[in-house]
Amino acid sequence: MWVTTGEASYLGAEEVAARLRVDVRLGLWTHEAEQRRVLTGYNEFSVKEEDPTWKKYIEQFHNPLILLLLASAFVSVCMKQFDDAVSITVAILIVVTVAFVQEYRSEKSLEELTKLVPPTCHCVRDGQLETFLARDLVPGDIVHLNVGDRVPADLRLFEAIDLAIDESSFTGETEPSSKITSPILKTNGHTSMKNIAFMGTSVRCGNGKGIVVNTGEKSEFGEVFKMMQAEEAPKTPLQKSMDILGAQLSFYSFCIIGLIMVLGWFQGRPILEMFNIGVSLAVAAIPEGLPIVVTVTLALGVMRMAKRNAIVKKLPTVETLGCVSVICSDKTGTITKNEMTVTVIVTSDGYVAEVSGAGYNDVGEIHIFSMVPGLENVTKAKDSVYNLLEVGCVCNNAIINGETLLGQPTEGAILAVGMKHGMYAVREKYVRLQEYPFSSEQKMMAVKCIPKYGDEKEEIYFVKGALERVLQQCNRYVWNGQMQPLNSKKEQEILAEAYEIGRKGLRVVGMARGASLQELIYMGLVGICDPPRPQVRESIQTLLNSGIKVKMVTGDAQETAVAIASMVGLDTLHGQVVSGDQIDAMSEQQLEQVVNGVSVFYRVTPRHKLCIVKALQRAGVIVGMTGDGVNDGVALKKADIGIAMGKNGTDVCKEAADMILVDDDFNTIIAAIEEGKGIFYNIRNFVRFQLSTSIAALSLIALATLFRIPNPLNAMQILWINIIMDGPPAQSLGVEPVDKDVVKQGPRNVKQPMITRHLIFNVLLSASIIILGTLWVFKREMSDDKITPRDTTMTFTCFVFFDMFNALSCRSQTKSIFTIGLFKNRMFLIAVTLSVVGQLLVIYCQPLQAVFQTEALTLQDLVFLVGLTSTVFIVSEIKKLVERLVESRCTGRSAASYRSSLDFV
Repeated sequence: MWVTTGEASYLGAEEVAARLRVDVRLGLWTHEAEQRRVLTGYNEFSVKEEDPTWKKYIEQFHNPLILLLLASAFVSVCMKQFDDAVSITVAILIVVTVAFVQEYRSEKSLEELTKLVPPTCHCVRDGQLETFLARDLVPGDIVHLNVGDRVPADLRLFEAIDLAIDESSFTGETEPSSKITSPILKTNGHTSMKNIAFMGTSVRCGNGKGIVVNTGEKSEFGEVFKMMQAEEAPKTPLQKSMDILGAQLSFYSFCIIGLIMVLGWFQGRPILEMFNIGVSLAVAAIPEGLPIVVTVTLALGVMRMAKRNAIVKKLPTVETLGCVSVICSDKTGTITKNEMTVTVIVTSDGYVAEVSGAGYNDVGEIHIFSMVPGLENVTKAKDSVYNLLEVGCVCNNAIINGETLLGQPTEGAILAVGMKHGMYAVREKYVRLQEYPFSSEQKMMAVKCIPKYGDEKEEIYFVKGALERVLQQCNRYVWNGQMQPLNSKKEQEILAEAYEIGRKGLRVVGMARGASLQELIYMGLVGICDPPRPQVRESIQTLLNSGIKVKMVTGDAQETAVAIASMVGLDTLHGQVVSGDQIDAMSEQQLEQVVNGVSVFYRVTPRHKLCIVKALQRAGVIVGMTGDGVNDGVALKKADIGIAMGKNGTDVCKEAADMILVDDDFNTIIAAIEEGKGIFYNIRNFVRFQLSTSIAALSLIALATLFRIPNPLNAMQILWINIIMDGPPAQSLGVEPVDKDVVKQGPRNVKQPMITRHLIFNVLLSASIIILGTLWVFKREMSDDKITPRDTTMTFTCFVFFDMFNALSCRSQTKSIFTIGLFKNRMFLIAVTLSVVGQLLVIYCQPLQAVFQTEALTLQDLVFLVGLTSTVFIVSEIKKLVERLVESRCTGRSAASYRSSLDFV
């Protein structure tokens, strides 16, 4: 019963259908499809089998630092210091468990992302054309392909009308492959299978129908998928910068640790004690949590974006969102609703009609009146409108099922107005012989037909498209039922009518028919309304206020583009308006010079959109490009951030994009930018906290060794501090809610390093307070240079409490904690509470007292330590207040320039 893709290519379509036991007109019956799915499985790729959880846990012990700690524990056992061995082993288990839990959370978050955008397909089931998830396809299903679709499985084509498929992701060929339906000779190459549409490729033009021959991993793309599974995902730029930061910190930390151990050795301290402390410091100082927190914070941010209807396909996109300085937006379907409705009809012989109603249905009325006195003939008026709409309905591939549109919105609007005029079955009057599909370059669609009924079988061409292109093919027009030659004067009158309609923000589509494509009869035009989306004006204004420029890039006429741009608040008076033809006339340097000042680009093709994006990028701009159609795909892929529409977007643009707006709402872009900026600042807050803790711990031991005083912290206490530094309190900084004011700030400079001068100052200030306060407590408690459990307990608890208050101050670099909300980050409150409870258990629980060498403290001791350690938080708050006051009183420069001077390195 089954056939391979290769076999299907050299068999006739009828034979393939027979082998798969399917009627190409009716498709499979649902119960048959269910039975086949049991045999073949779902049409999806099963992700490679992951290692079991226990194995992932064991892999955490491969960390060189963990192995060093294990060696330290082994040495302790050999020297019969079993207490130390047990303590170190417990500490290792805790550190490894924390790292494992964080990595596990990251992987689960990323798994959820892969389920957010399931591809769909158009398939004939039970004799009806349906749209459902591509994973439900089985061999024998009949699939319909249209422009922009992604091929959902390997198909043996039995109908292909100017069908060209982009197989670059499969074969490496950049040019689309033109498809045929006839059998081919046996060959061993994908490029020779002209009658096969391969799974995962994209329809560039035309349409077709095919029989599913193979699905999932049995498809030709299955081998490619297996190779993809074998490849490791590259690290994000932010992760790379974090790795560099970690390597630098590790190097300096090991130098300091080595110095500490050498000094201790010269001072005659026990080698084992210095080795254990040195290894513990290494674990505490090395920021092994940085890569994990970056991944987790990005993944959680992506999940938050998904809840706000913005699906990010790749984590690196999150980093770039906060840096976007220009958004090039397609008009139709992005700024406007892409729910087209014909509102105006102008026939060639002087009749005008106003159309009521909205949506893809027959609800509404057509009110016809004449622009010329003496032509008020109701019958002629209706016939004139009928003849015009006949062109639009026959030259049309859309299908309206109930109120659901299958096809392009423009064609759906024309079909809907035909239904309002009672033209439900007008397409049944003709037999289509050939189709010339619409392309961005040609800007026209044409079909060649013959009448189905009657004796006359002359070929008729029906044409619709951009008015100026349609008029170029016309030499006559109809006036009062008579043919008239189309001269330049009449042509100017028609263009003037179209200009007035376009000024109102309507899309103008011209109609013509004739015996040949070079000698058409102009029938008239329709004006199609596509109103701006709700709140898009407010969204654009918010972006402009935050320093992000918005540019409209559309294939529409100048009048329509400018009208819509004015409606949504784009500057069309001071900003330039440039056409695709003008772009062709410019050199790359000229376009680069003017592109930044242009607010509207009209009559542009995909090639023009790509030129615009490249010109902006050459000027050093981070570009976000939005779109929903096939013609947006190339520019979406080239842009730094490609943003596709989720509802009305084609599979091509979704595939090319980095981010998908589920609700097609332009306002969602602002939410995504907020999240992107917030994520970067959260990671920076984490870095500040971890650096200040690392520097404080290292410096504390280094100073104690240098001044020949006993070490204030033992190995177990240092490892506990490391757990806090990499554990829940630190991780909770990564989920700090996004500050709403962040969207008002300008785009982040991509060249700005993670560690700025301002951040270093904050880190050193916090670390200094922690070091001085902890050393003072240690010297205050210590008597006669003898270390008691009380001394180390007070010092240890002092450092931990300092850490908690330092984490609180790190929640924001500029705002007071009371401004952003003390209880807003619940995860942080829970993490700090658990850490404090854990510290109290270490102090008061007898088994833990033995492990950490601590003893119980009095309530007075705890109150004293809380009062002392809160100074790191108080000083940070005062510093932020002073900076805000200085910033607000800065004269002659903006707040943004002041902040950038703080961050400049």
